[in-house]
Amino acid sequence: MLQTVRSYRGMVTAPHHLAARAGLRVLEDGGNAIEAMIAAAAAVAVVYPHMNGIGGDCFWLIHEPGKDPVAIDAAGPAAQLASADFYRDQGHDRIPERGPLAALTVAGAISGWSVAQRLSQERWGGRLPLDRLLEDAVAHARTGVAVTTSLHVNSRDTLDQLRDVPGHAKTFLDEAGNPRPVGARLRHAELAGVLEQLARAGLDDFYRGDLARTIAAELESAGSPLRLGDLEAYRALTVEPLSVKVRGHTVYNLPPPTQGLATLLILGTFDRLGVAEADGFDYVHGLVESTKRAFEIRDRHVTDPAYMTVDPRGFLEPGSLDERAAGVQMDRAAPWPSPAKKGDTVWLGAIDGEGRAVSFIQSLYWEFGSGLVLPETGIAWQNRGVSFSLDAGHLNELKPGRRPFHTIQPPLARLDDGRTMVFGTMGGEGQPQTQSVLFTRVGLYGQEPQQAVTGPRWLLGRTWGTVTTNLKIENRFEPSVIDRLVAAGHDVDVRGPFDPIVGHAGIIVHHPDGLLEGANDPRSDGVAAGF
Repeated sequence: MLQTVRSYRGMVTAPHHLAARAGLRVLEDGGNAIEAMIAAAAAVAVVYPHMNGIGGDCFWLIHEPGKDPVAIDAAGPAAQLASADFYRDQGHDRIPERGPLAALTVAGAISGWSVAQRLSQERWGGRLPLDRLLEDAVAHARTGVAVTTSLHVNSRDTLDQLRDVPGHAKTFLDEAGNPRPVGARLRHAELAGVLEQLARAGLDDFYRGDLARTIAAELESAGSPLRLGDLEAYRALTVEPLSVKVRGHTVYNLPPPTQGLATLLILGTFDRLGVAEADGFDYVHGLVESTKRAFEIRDRHVTDPAYMTVDPRGFLEPGSLDERAAGVQMDRAAPWPSPAKKGDTVWLGAIDGEGRAVSFIQSLYWEFGSGLVLPETGIAWQNRGVSFSLDAGHLNELKPGRRPFHTIQPPLARLDDGRTMVFGTMGGEGQPQTQSVLFTRVGLYGQEPQQAVTGPRWLLGRTWGTVTTNLKIENRFEPSVIDRLVAAGHDVDVRGPFDPIVGHAGIIVHHPDGLLEGANDPRSDGVAAGF
């Protein structure tokens, strides 16, 4: 059985062990938590390429003891050419899910790294050069990494969708056009060259330099609506996180356009239900019903904040949460489903010896994103823009320069006993649900981090690889719990003991005396690594 990892000088957790190791090596070299996260983010883009990459977006929550957390929103907007008319003129009544036309939003990830590195230098005295931070990622791209089961399975399951998308087969399939087997070596020399170029010229080169011009030409040649002007205009934002009080603890998450509000709504609602212990019927039912109410708010209101007509903080006011909780029946499931959000991503966490913490998430949206891999740079581009609608008046109506709805959002909590907790997961619709499980198991019910991550989980709704919207639950819950869920009216789909559909989660907790406790998901290829 996995045990909670403990150390004092620093810790990183990631869904691939090489990414965690890249971040830990930076901490060992005297780097801070932000610098460690840049190294881990670059490495995980190489070693877990089906889940994230530098052609996608990212979000950061950054904590320094005694100060308010800072959030970085690196969500790229739609191209200036991307409009409903642009797609309809090409015979589409909806945005294609894969291929160059699905690659319609700027990749914000590198700009997010850049803003974070500047904060590291200005506030934390970060001094490690960029070539050091990208060192492991470059080495893995050039030397090659072993194909994981997760990469193989996702290649197999998307083969018919992606084999003919430009660049995909050359990058991810073998010479016969089949998914590479588990353990096969996957090299990515073009991506290594891009990372080396960024180390030489600086991260801004991705948007306003030689690299930007190459990327823009590749995108245009492939048929994407993105152009050089879209890259040149983009800069990630520093924003104020949302927060909610839960039994004296403060939980933070990203504001719209992410679904971070949903996580906080689930926790704020569940807190009012008076559930006495974890993992019984009341616990699962209470969180599931809280999720339904949170998703109703999310689906009705969350979009690019420039287009929102309500302040999301209002939904987190005590009176609003009281009203939402009052509608929960503790013996009966509310009707479901609601529209579902699909998505793939990676969550990583890092805390250094000074207690400075980062909760980080990076994504291509669906597995392999748009499927488009640019030929000269080897960059796999996201398909985040498929969350837009071509229908006039839709909550997420496509407009040039508009930012898409994001499933990804990294949480962080300050517990009332002085501990700081970073935690998170991948998994689209499942992210706010698993985040709520992780926080409540540790923060409310006193479980150790690894116990909280390893314990059985569930997913209400659709996520990567599924089209159903029922309640998928691992079979390690007590049979009586599952029986009571069915009797209460939940549409239950019992899964295997460690189903990857519930996400790849991780936790790091920092104690006031400097103790670090970490956990990583047995469903993933990762570790929690400390020193």
